[in-house]
Amino acid sequence: MPLRILHVLDHSIPLHSGYTFRTLSILREQRKLQWETFHLTSPKQTGAQQAEEDVDGWHFYRTLEAPPLKAPVINELMLMRRLEQRLLQVAREVQPHVLHAHSPVLNALPALRVGRKLGIPVVYEVRAFWEDAAVDHGSTTEGSPRYRLTRQMETYALRRAHHVFTICEGLRGDIAARGIPADKITVIPNAVDIESFEPGGVADATLKAQLGLQGASVVGFIGSFYAYEGLDLLLDALPELLRRRPEVRALLVGGGPQDAALKAQVERMGLRDKVVFTGRVPHDEVQRYYDLVDVLAYPRHSMRLTELVTPLKPLEAMAQGRLLVASDVGGHKELIRHGETGMLFQAGQAGALAAVVADLLDHPERWPGIRAAGRQFVETERNWKNSVSRYVAPYGALTVRS
Repeated sequence: MPLRILHVLDHSIPLHSGYTFRTLSILREQRKLQWETFHLTSPKQTGAQQAEEDVDGWHFYRTLEAPPLKAPVINELMLMRRLEQRLLQVAREVQPHVLHAHSPVLNALPALRVGRKLGIPVVYEVRAFWEDAAVDHGSTTEGSPRYRLTRQMETYALRRAHHVFTICEGLRGDIAARGIPADKITVIPNAVDIESFEPGGVADATLKAQLGLQGASVVGFIGSFYAYEGLDLLLDALPELLRRRPEVRALLVGGGPQDAALKAQVERMGLRDKVVFTGRVPHDEVQRYYDLVDVLAYPRHSMRLTELVTPLKPLEAMAQGRLLVASDVGGHKELIRHGETGMLFQAGQAGALAAVVADLLDHPERWPGIRAAGRQFVETERNWKNSVSRYVAPYGALTVRS
């Protein structure tokens, strides 16, 4: 009988995020191992209208949204209660061998309750700590009662899960520091579907002209505009970078909470003709914008989330053979070998960012080697087949035991 895994997810496709793309990659590789996967999303799957839904060939069970109560703690308790009820229904229907709860902890706690009730082992996969994500999105502050409570919830779930998975060494170390035995933690590294990425193509001359980027060296960012991404630092670095390379332009593709603040910063600095904001673009158009960029910038600020968590975007950039510069936060240092697969600079230092970009642009003879090394790194080390193979032993131990 094939192994049957019920994944409990915060959200899924058709929503697009790093979270949903990681999920799909895991599911594809698990199916290649001849495992049966089932998928339930939490009430945070916005727009869900039916209890079950097929999206791009994948079947999802949904937990329909409850009307918001506008009371943070009560909202979260109600969310967990609704998810627990729905998970109990789905687990009884599909009879999984393993309940696999993915971040946040609001999914793990209902899974633990259902697992105890039905006698099913529960694993918890931590992609980020809920308390740190709340701090970095501005909904709470580190050290506040809400922060301490959410941290306690995380630790409670980690101690009671039968096994813990996480995405990188930074998070593994933090989990171990909470008293979780090392043999109970397995890292499933972020990776890429290498077949889905080809080395970067030629810039679309028409699009480049429309955006006013003819003759420019383009430093770009494509993604969501969160405070921790450090796009304000990229703008701070522009005057010095322009002094050294007057043809440079910044291309910011996407949107998010910092959109208005970044545009105000551009106006304040008098950089309106040096920075191009495109807004969000359709997913199937993103590649055209990547092809306009000479150097991708990932200037993340140093904070717990960025020091602990490895992002996907630098790996995707390497898979495309792109040049990239990134701050030396812990999450980046796990992925990027300075001077070999990309360039690192001191986090929070606009001058250091300007210098590393200018130096890279000044030495095009180094570009082919960096591009090739980045592509080789993801082909040999950071592919999903390698990452997902790490589930085999923990799953096997749990199902034999149960």
